Amino acid sequence: MAAIAQTKDETLFRRYREERSPALRRELVERWMPLARQLAAHYRVRDESYEDLLQVASLGLLKSINGYDPDRGIAFTSYAVPTILGEVRRHFRDRAWSVRVPRALQELALDVEKATVRMTTELGRSPTIPEVADALGRTPEAVLEAKQAGDAYSATSLESQRGEDPDAPTLGDTLGAVDGGFHAAEDRATLTSLLVSIPERDREVLRLRFEDDLTQTEIATRIGVSQMAVSRIIRRSIDRMRLAA
Repeated sequence: MAAIAQTKDETLFRRYREERSPALRRELVERWMPLARQLAAHYRVRDESYEDLLQVASLGLLKSINGYDPDRGIAFTSYAVPTILGEVRRHFRDRAWSVRVPRALQELALDVEKATVRMTTELGRSPTIPEVADALGRTPEAVLEAKQAGDAYSATSLESQRGEDPDAPTLGDTLGAVDGGFHAAEDRATLTSLLVSIPERDREVLRLRFEDDLTQTEIATRIGVSQMAVSRIIRRSIDRMRLAA
C-alpha cells in the first residue's frame, strides 16, 4: 500500500510539474496537509496561536509543492520538512517577538523552551539550567541568556489591570511619572554657574526682575538709577550669560 501511495504521489508531482494545474496543486496540498499540521503543533510554544503557525506551515507546504522535483530521487518529506520549518522559524524570528533580539539567541530560546517542556514531562519536575544545557550541548550561561531573551517574546499591555476588579489600577498606573523638578534643579544649577560671569550689581538687578518680579521702574527706584539703565543692565547681563553658556 505504501508503495502504491508513493507511486501515486510521484505521478501527481510529475503531472503538476508539467501542467501547473491549480486542481492538482489543491489535491497535493490536501494530501500533505497533515505534515504541515504536525510540524505546526510540534513548534507551538507559549501563547503562540496554533492557527497562525498552521498558516505559516501551510505556506511552507505550498512552497515545497511548487519547488519539489520528483526526478531528483529524494522523498517529498525530505524536501518539504526543512522548507516548512524554515518558514516557521522565520515567523518566530521576524514577527512573533515583541522585542528584537539576535537571530541565534531567538533560535536558542525556542530550543530551550521546547527542551524544558519535554524534560518537564520526562522528569516530572522543571529541569535545572545545567540539565537543559547538557541536553542541548550548550553552556549553562548560554541557556540562562536564552531564557532571559525569551522574556522579550511577549509584552504586557500598560492597560492590563492588576486584579479582577473592574476598577483595579492598570499596570500603567503603577509606573512613575517624570518629575519636572529635576529639570528645574538642572536649570537652577546652570543659572547659578552663569551668574558668576556678571558683576554683583547686575546679578541683583536680575534677581529683582526675575525672582522678585519687580518692574524696571521699581528696580530703578530701589538702586538709584534710571529705568533705561536698568533695561541696559538686564540686556547686557543676559548677553554675557548667553556667551558664557
